[in-house]
Amino acid sequence: MFTLTHPFLLAVGTLTRREIVRFLRQRNRVVGALATPLAFWFMIGSGVGSSFGSGTGAGKATDATAYLHYFFPGTLLLIILFTAIFSTISIIEDRREGFLQGVLAAPIPRAAFVLAKLLGGTLLAFGQCLLIYLIALNFGLPFSIPACFLFTGTVFVLGLSLTALGYLIAWPLDSTQGFHAIMNLFLMPMWFLSGALFPLAGSARWLQYLGQANPLTYGLALIRQALEPGLALPANCPPALLSGGVTLGFAALLLWAAIEITNRLSVRNP
Repeated sequence: MFTLTHPFLLAVGTLTRREIVRFLRQRNRVVGALATPLAFWFMIGSGVGSSFGSGTGAGKATDATAYLHYFFPGTLLLIILFTAIFSTISIIEDRREGFLQGVLAAPIPRAAFVLAKLLGGTLLAFGQCLLIYLIALNFGLPFSIPACFLFTGTVFVLGLSLTALGYLIAWPLDSTQGFHAIMNLFLMPMWFLSGALFPLAGSARWLQYLGQANPLTYGLALIRQALEPGLALPANCPPALLSGGVTLGFAALLLWAAIEITNRLSVRNP
């Protein structure tokens, strides 16, 4: 029977707490994960929205406001993405410092380390998105209990998925420069092709196909449905049932892959 003092749960809890404390103590990571997406939301939202204006001052203001509203769910997804990057890069740092080798040599399952690393990054992303969500409620964001549960559940699962994806990329690497290069090459296009920055319905056919194959498209659709209950969604937005199934399946697959790669691959010394 598992209790809070069980070695597995104790290891997960202790390592998760370390991840959260470590992240919060490094203020540059907090600023990078939270302030950067919000700056993108304001600058890109205002600039792109105004560029589609009708030519009059009132028309430009209306279009900019509408685009800021459209871009807001994508900004939340970007916060999750940035948090996943900053939380999983510590795997490379732990390997250089020898901490990773010590943890994996301890008499606990390797899955405990994987779960702690993923849970730490997930909780950090969840907390930051929840903070933005609570602030947005004061500015007219519609609220309902079902929508709140859908939002929190979606953000948690997406945080787990992206942190696990970052884990899979960081585990075999020993260079932070290489990690950032792969993350920018792999994860940022996934964010672009999710429909976060622009609707995919009016884009080129091949972009629409890539968007339909992108798991983040379905997670973003759930966030939109949670933030805008009862409102019209963008064209070609996948239904909630399909989006939920793809998002949960994506998270389960990446969680399994993270545990498998940790059990099979040895830790290389720096």
